[in-house]
Amino acid sequence: MRPAGAGGPGGDPDYARLFDAAPTPCVILDTDLVVAAVNRAYLAEFLTEREQIVGRPILDLFPGHPDDVSADGRANLARSLLTVLETGRPDTMALQRYDVRTGPDGPYEERYWSPVNTPVLDEAGRVRHIIHRVENVTEFVRLRRAGCRDRTDADRLERADRMESDLIARGRELQDLNQQLREANLRLSTAGRKLMEQQQGKDRFIATLSHELRNPLAAIQAAGELLALDISGHPALEVLRRQVEALTRIADDLLDSSQALSGGLRMVPEDLDLRSVVTAAVRDMRLEYAQAERRVETTVPQRPVPVRGDRVRLAQLLGNLLGNAVKYTRPGGEVDVELLCTEKEAILTVSDDGFGFDPATADSLFEMFTRPIAADSEDVPTGTVGLGLGLPIVRSIAELHGGAVSAHSDGPGTGARFSISLPLAPARHRPAAHRAGHPARHRNPLRVLVVEDNADLAFTYQELLERRGDTVVTAGTGREAVSAAREHRFDLVLCDLSLPDVSGHEVARRLLLLPSERLPPLIVAVSGLGRESDHSAALRAGFDVHLTKPVAISDLEDLLHRWTDRLPR
Repeated sequence: MRPAGAGGPGGDPDYARLFDAAPTPCVILDTDLVVAAVNRAYLAEFLTEREQIVGRPILDLFPGHPDDVSADGRANLARSLLTVLETGRPDTMALQRYDVRTGPDGPYEERYWSPVNTPVLDEAGRVRHIIHRVENVTEFVRLRRAGCRDRTDADRLERADRMESDLIARGRELQDLNQQLREANLRLSTAGRKLMEQQQGKDRFIATLSHELRNPLAAIQAAGELLALDISGHPALEVLRRQVEALTRIADDLLDSSQALSGGLRMVPEDLDLRSVVTAAVRDMRLEYAQAERRVETTVPQRPVPVRGDRVRLAQLLGNLLGNAVKYTRPGGEVDVELLCTEKEAILTVSDDGFGFDPATADSLFEMFTRPIAADSEDVPTGTVGLGLGLPIVRSIAELHGGAVSAHSDGPGTGARFSISLPLAPARHRPAAHRAGHPARHRNPLRVLVVEDNADLAFTYQELLERRGDTVVTAGTGREAVSAAREHRFDLVLCDLSLPDVSGHEVARRLLLLPSERLPPLIVAVSGLGRESDHSAALRAGFDVHLTKPVAISDLEDLLHRWTDRLPR
């Protein structure tokens, strides 16, 4: 702001002069609440000089009436100004009494004020200045008093005084309530932020736990596949395969349950016939049912059941229900899977004749880490119950598809029934035929760089790939990997993301800077981190594909065949 008297160029308005001549008393404050400018009307009202105010904190200008212990004008002003700084919004103060001293050593003169504090914001919405504007309403208060005293009616005088006191008291009460509201909002905001931080911390913990589980699982699975090449058919290999699969499912469930709570569960929708999903899911579970001496029967309509959904997630939904059913039925028990199609929705029901549950607990079964009361029964074989994550994931997947889930039992020992309802796809959508996987076929030997700090896993990957005719170089750190890639050309890089020196993301970025004759055609992230954000981060860093551990060598072979056009022949 230019000083008063400094006119603008070309006849522009002199805003400093206009401000100084304004009839309303005003002070302009900076964000430290120091007076930057004051107009003549304000100086006249407060019986002071410009040089005594400009450059001083405004709160120092209001020391308070030493003989009036109830004076609270200074404290009220401080609260109001801080509110404007915090919120960026104007704050209108209630009627304030602030007495003005008539001179350096003179007496105090009673004054009443109506103040308004208005922020001046910059382009980014930040407070840069505050306009403190006041209206002197002392005469109004005095006239009311005088009018009442001129009357002989003492009751009216008393009533007027009481009304004046009430007005001031209500003003203070309003200020107190506003302050309490601001404090309550602040507490609520703080609590919400802490809750969000706790949720994020829990998500990070679960993601880390899942990652730590997947690393040894990947080594165990790869070692099992390596053993299978030498002693194929050994019963111990099947035990190893099943246990790795069970542990992998636990890691997946932990991650999925966390993502479901935060709304981050991934879905890739397509138009499909729900019958094919049901048939495939039951087929995948038949071996487990046979080994557990349970029977599973399936009933599906003859006509297609068109839905819009994620094939993998819907298979996971039914797989979780079938997995629960085999746990909570006795040997010789039977599980029925029925798919019905109504006019507007598909209804999938999984019923069993097993242990059942208390009907009062039906809704709680879909909460995390909750299991049927029957899970603690002596009839349930030790080790067959899970973590209580399967049904919450079922509910999340159903709701993700716009559907619903319910559970029913007549009580312990009477079996259980779980029903899923899903909306049918609109008539314009036709279910797409599910493409079969690539048949096994020959491929040319590859030059492969395995970047993995887990020595056991690196060794098994190397052995498995070399038995397929590939040439493999291993690196235990990111720097070793980049150095090897500078010296040799590789067709494929398999890179862990959590390395002891630099991250796998940084390795990918450095590989992409190599000369074209050294640039690998295919860079694959192989990591125990499996969230959607992990997949996205890997692709942004330059990886072509992100695979979540444990990775079966057969899955890797399928990937290589799909990328044949990018690999040397």
